[in-house]
Amino acid sequence: MTSAFDPGPSGDTFPCGQCGAKLGYDAGTQAMKCPYCGFQQAVPQAGGGHVREIPIEEGMRLAARGYGTPVAQVSCRECGATVNVPPGEQTATCTFCRSHQVLAQQSAGTAIRPESVVPFKVDKNSANHRFDEWIGSLWFRPNDLKKMAKVEGFAGVYVPYWTFDARVDSSWTAEAGYHYYETETYTDEQGNRQTRQVQKTRWESARGRRTDTFDDVIVCASKGLPENLGDSFRTFNTGELTPYRPEFLAGWRAESYAIDLMPAWDTGQTIMGSTQWSRCRSDVPGDEQRNLHVDNHFSRVTFKHVLLPVWIAAYRYQDKPYQFLVNGQTGEVIGKAPYSFWKIFFFVLFLIAVVAGIAVVVNGQKSKGSSSSDTRTPASLPAKAPSRSGR
Repeated sequence: MTSAFDPGPSGDTFPCGQCGAKLGYDAGTQAMKCPYCGFQQAVPQAGGGHVREIPIEEGMRLAARGYGTPVAQVSCRECGATVNVPPGEQTATCTFCRSHQVLAQQSAGTAIRPESVVPFKVDKNSANHRFDEWIGSLWFRPNDLKKMAKVEGFAGVYVPYWTFDARVDSSWTAEAGYHYYETETYTDEQGNRQTRQVQKTRWESARGRRTDTFDDVIVCASKGLPENLGDSFRTFNTGELTPYRPEFLAGWRAESYAIDLMPAWDTGQTIMGSTQWSRCRSDVPGDEQRNLHVDNHFSRVTFKHVLLPVWIAAYRYQDKPYQFLVNGQTGEVIGKAPYSFWKIFFFVLFLIAVVAGIAVVVNGQKSKGSSSSDTRTPASLPAKAPSRSGR
């Protein structure tokens, strides 16, 4: 393996001040920690503790490049993810899909450096515990799933995201509908004339404007995570972003972004535009509306390239990859798992049997009730009065 990026001014090997071994970032203590003697050291603050927002039109010129620390880079030929690992780490499988088709490669180190990072708070033991709870709660899954997934274990990865801030000036046009009622005369089934109130709608043209600001709209830039999973996290708190320091990557993996800045901004505009459409819809007066058209103008756009912490349990079942994710900041869990055809099949048969059994009981009770109410034995019939014709 080769080093993909140039080291920082001091080489950024982070030696332990007590025993000289290499320090790594520890999620439990949120500090640099020696795995041998336990020595701890705080991560220095960068940029005065302030996270920088970069104007999007200046992004390619102002953004720093590389990770500022030696890393090795491996690329997966199956899912396409490119992951940066600590130098010397022997990586035989892909972190995201567990494929063995990984290839060490060298990068020019020209990728935009992360501007900020949310450090890991959830440690590996906690992630494992959440995984056990999640997989134990699943129904209709293969019996051997828990054993297979647990064997593969967890990997902590910093996943790349872009965040965007913007001011959006929106103008809209629509037709606003106002309800009113008219009295209508009609003839009922008996031939009588009746009256009733009928709702009508009066349509009028409407227009308006509004201005809103967006802060830290996040767009996943990963290629290793399936799109529906990478965008599913809802609990990342970007208020806890801290300026990027190479120390945060010590002992951890970090995926390189696969979606460039401008394509990500296109996605960001779509997200903001959808929100603005809903807001403008709420501004339309009347009881209902139609033909809403919204025109958005984006300004004061800034971005950050950020790394967000994710624990990944990638496993393969019948040669198909599945992922289980734990938000390394909040502990939120997201996962996909295969279904067991036979469990679902037998459960459906069970439901059919239950429904059929209930139907038989109900029909039997109806038949019994009908029989007891409509039939009488001869003994229960009233005695016939004697005839008086013989007198």
